[in-house]
Amino acid sequence: MEMHIALVPGDGIGPDIVREAVRVLDRIAEIHGHSISYREVDAGGISIDRYKVPLTEDALQTAAESDAVLLGAVGGPKWDHVLGNLRPEKALLGLRSGLGLFCNLRPAVIYPELAAASPLKPSVIAAGVDLLVVRELTGGIYFGEKGRNDDGTSAYDVMRYSKDEIARIARKAFEAARLRKRHVTVVDKANVLETSRLWRETVSEVAAEYGDVSLDFMYVDNASMQLVRNPGHFDVLLTENMFGDILSDEASMITGSIGMLASASLRNDSFGMYEPIHGSAPDIAGMDVANPIATILSAAMMLRYSFSLEKEARAIEDAVASALSDGVRTKDIAADGEEWIGTAACGSEILRRLG
Repeated sequence: MEMHIALVPGDGIGPDIVREAVRVLDRIAEIHGHSISYREVDAGGISIDRYKVPLTEDALQTAAESDAVLLGAVGGPKWDHVLGNLRPEKALLGLRSGLGLFCNLRPAVIYPELAAASPLKPSVIAAGVDLLVVRELTGGIYFGEKGRNDDGTSAYDVMRYSKDEIARIARKAFEAARLRKRHVTVVDKANVLETSRLWRETVSEVAAEYGDVSLDFMYVDNASMQLVRNPGHFDVLLTENMFGDILSDEASMITGSIGMLASASLRNDSFGMYEPIHGSAPDIAGMDVANPIATILSAAMMLRYSFSLEKEARAIEDAVASALSDGVRTKDIAADGEEWIGTAACGSEILRRLG
């Protein structure tokens, strides 16, 4: 297979961690007979420095002409003085909207070797935690009509969804579940919200197309409790924009290892943008200290969801798990007194386990 990937290293540690992910992708391509070409794109603070805007039209066009985008991180204190519409983080919004990315996938996995980092009790995570939050990105209250009355004493934000918007992300969730444990939980507030009732109706209709995937429903307040009480219950959580924003962060934190967590933002076809959920950490940029695993796992997600290369994706994930099992640690995930290695060495350890 021939793959054309846009690389957005971004700011801070972005170039350091993207470099290691590219090494892993190149090795996977070599092993399995694929071909990968890359085009690098400036976005975020580096784009502000060079072009006075966080994302240029040329950069967006280059990303749009690729098969997938791999992003490092954007932003940092250097650009704190920049006005809101020109802040580095606007590059992410520009890429998501400009590329039509409506579906966010956020896995949360607790590796047995790092279980001690989780804030949850060992008895709660004893059965393992491996779940995926599927969040709708472009609808709901964040994008609905909003405003205040004339004297400013009241305000409103409208939550609105169409059946088409719900159905398209429901299909993404069911397709993802087919690659996992075949269980989807819709998280809503159907006892109060009409939009949630439409979600239940529409997802139930879509579920008829996926007879091999089980479906249940849970109110968002209960789901937020169950994530910390019984996270092993969940496989794929499907939810709207605001609930997904909150729950995906909660799910991330129960792992206790934010440097390990990948994400994907998808549209209706195979195109997607893949990135770690951590920040740019400019204080350690270029110091060979950053943890590249989240970016490497994001690359694995790219192979799975944009190129349907399940075997190759699993090979990367297995190599990461093997490295952790053998005691490979970067500084951020090393226990007190535990030996740790740098960014490039961590990438090399994962490469070695790919064969």
